Amino acid sequence: MLNIKQAKEYIKDSVKLYLKKDEEGEYRIPVVRQRPIFLLGAPGIGKTAVMEQIAQELGIALVSYSMTHHTRQSALGLPFIAHKEYDGLSYDVSEYTMSEIIASVYDVMKDSGIKEGILFLDEINCVSETLAPSMLQFLQYKVFGRHKVPEGWVIVTAGNPPEYNKSVREFDVVTLDRMKILEVEADYGVWKEYARNRNLHTAILNYLDLKKEDFYLVETTVRGKNYITARGWEDLSEMILLYEEEDMKVEETLVEQYLRNPRVVKEFTAYYDLYQKYKKDYHVEEILAGKNPASAGEKARKADFDERLSLMGMLIERVQHDIRENMEKLDYLNNLLVHMKALRNAAQENDRGEDTRMEGSAAGGQDKHIQDTVSVSGKMRILLEKQIEGRQKGMEALQKAGSLSERERRKQRKVIRFLQDCEKEFRLRDVQNKDEAVQLLKDRYDHEVAGYRQETGEVGQKLHYLFAFVEDTFGAGNEMLILLTECTVNQDCAKFISMYGSEDYKRHHEDMMVSERSDMLMQQIDLVL
Repeated sequence: MLNIKQAKEYIKDSVKLYLKKDEEGEYRIPVVRQRPIFLLGAPGIGKTAVMEQIAQELGIALVSYSMTHHTRQSALGLPFIAHKEYDGLSYDVSEYTMSEIIASVYDVMKDSGIKEGILFLDEINCVSETLAPSMLQFLQYKVFGRHKVPEGWVIVTAGNPPEYNKSVREFDVVTLDRMKILEVEADYGVWKEYARNRNLHTAILNYLDLKKEDFYLVETTVRGKNYITARGWEDLSEMILLYEEEDMKVEETLVEQYLRNPRVVKEFTAYYDLYQKYKKDYHVEEILAGKNPASAGEKARKADFDERLSLMGMLIERVQHDIRENMEKLDYLNNLLVHMKALRNAAQENDRGEDTRMEGSAAGGQDKHIQDTVSVSGKMRILLEKQIEGRQKGMEALQKAGSLSERERRKQRKVIRFLQDCEKEFRLRDVQNKDEAVQLLKDRYDHEVAGYRQETGEVGQKLHYLFAFVEDTFGAGNEMLILLTECTVNQDCAKFISMYGSEDYKRHHEDMMVSERSDMLMQQIDLVL
């Protein structure tokens, strides 16, 4: 049994190997030998999200379908009568239009320009009775009706075990023997890493840190099924954040729409109210600004374990949020630098071209030179417009391919906005020569870099104040271990520290044997709970 993170790596490796080609451009593993992957696990544990991540990381396309929504006609295509001739005799023959699913693959290739990808079919073992035989044929031969899945497209399927879904159909051995089967189980530790990167509400993560057994539940009662899934927690988080933006009260009637377990609904709602009280009592922003942390520290030292754990969650989440934004801005600046260099080189190339034309035109050439010089703004605008168009097309292609992450989307939009602002400035200003044009771009980029450097310093200060508060309040206790562990396992945080350093992290990391004490801490938390 695997957790979803381990399953992701197995699927990613399989897709990479299936798409590996030899010197002749042929797939090393022939398409007929590329077994479809069958991801078997409880509903709502993140199977679809994992497929999106794999496509994004490999730079390939993704087409997703839930097979419970399909009839035999939509999956196989509609029948029609074709007129054919055999041995001089005419016959009416039944054929099928192209499957909606196969057609979608071709549409994505056409719209995005990406020729390889993943065809992900969810709830594959819950298809209708009329579609089941054709589904088995598809898993064996990669054919819907008379149409094959295009080469370069890896088939990944998913389904729920019978205990979660009455509609599940068991595959026979012949079919199972043609698939790679990965059984997946819910794992809070893995999901928490994902949840941090997705900015899920800290109250949810703090609650689940205290009550991990409530992360995933499926129970049969006299009133029906009670269930809680990872998907439910994520959707609840999004709604709570919107409620807070609108200053609306979070109550049980909201929570029970996402968590279908009366006990957990009551306990989480009560904890959420307590979490709001902690936020007011401890003044997280003041602690991270180094303002009057003594009173908050005194209160925290006297607090119960769950209150201290909640406080640590609020503090760590706030700093990691700023670190994540800082790392995203660095990625944005690195992307922007490519454009700045291209624009500078283009301006210099254009200037050399003007000098050449001047040398070849002694009489009447002065007027041409003045005209070319005056139109520098126009030339830069044309170059910027081409870059903007290229960025937009690239983003649209990834969007159509289903492989554009939210983080990548934010970065692309920021780059496009910057280029649009530059184009607007060239439209408003009459830049006279290429040096002035290059300087204008440099000034704008330097302004962005200066802002990033200032933010980096501020984030570093917050991280320092966080370590200082934990050290002064709790010493080298479990709270410090929690902080060190979170800084180590969070990718953005670890990258920030490796790039800019943190004497606090280095000192405490050396003082504490993190890897050996982590298990001990988890055992202590379990005993308390």
